[in-house]
Order: sequence, then structure tokens, then C-alpha cells
Amino acid sequence: MAGTCQICGKGALSGNKVSHANNKSKKVSKPNIQSVRALGPHGSHVRMHVCTRCIRSGKVKKVD
Repeated sequence: MAGTCQICGKGALSGNKVSHANNKSKKVSKPNIQSVRALGPHGSHVRMHVCTRCIRSGKVKKVD
């Protein structure tokens, strides 16, 4: 599945996981990407990889 949202371009964020002893190791936070059938530009059905924020805000016209 795709790692970035096809609508807003949201992708993975990297940072440090910091322990109580102040040891640092890398961590990756990935967005919640869902594969949905959406309405395409000419009324056709298109499968897209979209984050849940774009689905919830109505930026994607979902087809059931």
C-alpha cells in the first residue's frame, strides 16, 4: 500500500524515541492510509490511497 496520501501528500514523520535514561533511538510515525474507491474526474471509479483526515473532511467523494 502507498506510504503517502494522494490528496494532501501526507507521509511518514521521523523523530527520536527517548527513554527515561535519555537514550535516543529513531522512530517513524506513519499516517493512517486507507485504500478507497473514489469518484474520478469523469465520473469513473478510481482506487486511491488516502489518509483518514481527508476522508473525514470530505476531500474525497467515497463510493460504496
